[in-house]
Amino acid sequence: MAHIIFTQQLARFLPVPRLEVQAADLRGALDAAFAGNQRLRGYVLDDQDRLRQNVVVFIDGQRSRDRERLDDALRPDSQIYILQALSGG
Repeated sequence: MAHIIFTQQLARFLPVPRLEVQAADLRGALDAAFAGNQRLRGYVLDDQDRLRQNVVVFIDGQRSRDRERLDDALRPDSQIYILQALSGG
């Protein structure tokens, strides 16, 4: 099963569980992660179901390719890290 890890930046706002999901792509994994947790979904996805501008996803060490389709393929043992992109000076 793929593992979804939300980094601790989101923990300031709500519980961020570590999850195991069975999905073929990132969209399916996120849908499974957010089932029954619309508040968490709102921190990660916008109202068009795209990644928010301040969110970055890494799959097996590589940044996800498409912020809209979220169709990156997953392996059964993929590690998915979801974090807030930080900026500043």
